[in-house]
Amino acid sequence: MAEETLSYEKARDELAEVVKRLETGGLTLEESLALWERGEKLAGVCEEWLEGARARLAAAMAPQPGEGDAPF
Repeated sequence: MAEETLSYEKARDELAEVVKRLETGGLTLEESLALWERGEKLAGVCEEWLEGARARLAAAMAPQPGEGDAPF
């Protein structure tokens, strides 16, 4: 996972706050760039969590050895 250990929910909420601050405006260029960079990192954390969840779901839904061999 990213250098930070954030839950998906915490990263998502912080990302939403970053987007809100950027949309509001009134920031200096440096502040905007710093927020943008933070948002990119948070989006990466969220994506890693989602990829992990997709992999777990795929594994859980995959047929297990021997499944489908029963006559019923």
